[in-house]
Amino acid sequence: MTRKPELAGQTVVVIGGSSGMGLESARRAREEGAEVILTGRNAEHLKQAAADVGARDVAAFDATDPAALGQFFAGLPGPVDHVMVTGPGPYYALLADLDHARAIADFDAHPWLAIEVARHAVGRVRPGGTLLFMSGTSTRGPGLSLMAAFNAALPALIASLAVEVAPIRVNLIAAGFVDSPLSARLLGGDLDARRAQLRATLPIRRVVEPADIAALAVHLMTNTAVTGATYDIDGGEQLVPSS
Repeated sequence: MTRKPELAGQTVVVIGGSSGMGLESARRAREEGAEVILTGRNAEHLKQAAADVGARDVAAFDATDPAALGQFFAGLPGPVDHVMVTGPGPYYALLADLDHARAIADFDAHPWLAIEVARHAVGRVRPGGTLLFMSGTSTRGPGLSLMAAFNAALPALIASLAVEVAPIRVNLIAAGFVDSPLSARLLGGDLDARRAQLRATLPIRRVVEPADIAALAVHLMTNTAVTGATYDIDGGEQLVPSS
């Protein structure tokens, strides 16, 4: 028997969809029959991504700019079914080196972006559709203060938003290390060593890939019983004692 695509006839917006987890989620949504709209900051990267996955449309803007984000939602040609937000990478800095302006920008790029997207989604995302956000798993240590705070706060925020914007559903994917272009930029020459360490220590004996995030994202779009939830996806890293 041929399985019917799970997102046939639906529209998925991926904010931060030009590479990595966002692009792979867009690809998976297309495979399940969805029309896809990609956004990102770099118009050229978006053009390439759109050609790669067969996106219906693209929009180049900075999602942390409230005016630009509002203009994007207002300009959507009709209701959409799902909005996934990957967001930029985290800001790492030791307490003594924390820059106030960069810390505020990091807040705008994570908790506040979720609030802004939820505000704009009302009336533009169909009832029963999904808002899907990304964060990290629990983390502690030098240089991770902001990241730890946001990762702790976002599950509570998502649970509250799920009640306030219902019947739109709101969920959170909390990822550990994902072998993506973002990880490559953050780790640089340490990337291969990190991969080898995770392959040796994770219970799944491999690194988590963008395709793993994409599979979970599409599941959360299609499972209409799930809202206000946070899903950890880290290959079991939190279960392994740190060395």
